[in-house]
Amino acid sequence: MIVFLNGQFLPEAKASIPVNDRGFLLGDGLFETMRVVNRRPFRMAQHMERMMRGLDFLQIKLPFTPKEMQKFAGELIAKNDLPDAIMRVAVSRGSGTRGYSPKNSGPPTVVITMSPMPESNPDEPLQWRLVTSSFRVPASDALSSFKTASKILNILARVEAEERGADEALLLNTNGEAAEAVGGNMFWVYRDRICTVPTGRGVLPGITRAVVLEICQSLGLETNKRVIKPEMLRNAEGIFITNSALGIVPVVSFDGEPVAPSPLVDQIATAYNEILMRE
Repeated sequence: MIVFLNGQFLPEAKASIPVNDRGFLLGDGLFETMRVVNRRPFRMAQHMERMMRGLDFLQIKLPFTPKEMQKFAGELIAKNDLPDAIMRVAVSRGSGTRGYSPKNSGPPTVVITMSPMPESNPDEPLQWRLVTSSFRVPASDALSSFKTASKILNILARVEAEERGADEALLLNTNGEAAEAVGGNMFWVYRDRICTVPTGRGVLPGITRAVVLEICQSLGLETNKRVIKPEMLRNAEGIFITNSALGIVPVVSFDGEPVAPSPLVDQIATAYNEILMRE
């Protein structure tokens, strides 16, 4: 596999970063993950807009413009000849001296990598068993608006879910409210409304989340952004997770209890796949 590293295209085995890179040492950076469909990264402009806001917040100056990043992404897709794939853009503050202070660090490290899409069986669509994690995210945290490189909490929550025989974990915030899944935003159906948690509650403003809200508007489906306790999710008429790599993933069980399938989830998933192919 060919990767992009700091302006160069290199075989993955020959690409390396210094051992004092702050992304490696401290998680000092950001990343974005997106689908590549028909050789085009889906909604890359929106992903880059969120990354640029995050880099401004972290005071990291990207050495390339968003348009240049999109150009590099197109070249990488061509070099790897992967028309359908998962792409990851990562930026760290770069090399630095020991300690937390970012003084005298840089220039930033910029990496774009690609991975083949996971194999899927059309006769067995992806469905997840969801459990509530014991880990908590801060209810009011400015960093929740960005995909920071440090994801140890998400890792531990996913390990916890897998140890309980589940596929995904629901993270609650420090108020005890449902926030998001480890790998995406959460939606639920209640009285024919498509509900999701508002941002500002420990929730990432996901790109796929935004696409789903667009779809609901175009289909005339009523939406509702509201906080919810995990026990109230048991009254949901359908639950699904949105994820940039996998799209719409229905939830079939929550904390061991079955979740009924909703035709509205199927309708949204169909519309999402049509947008993927069209754009």
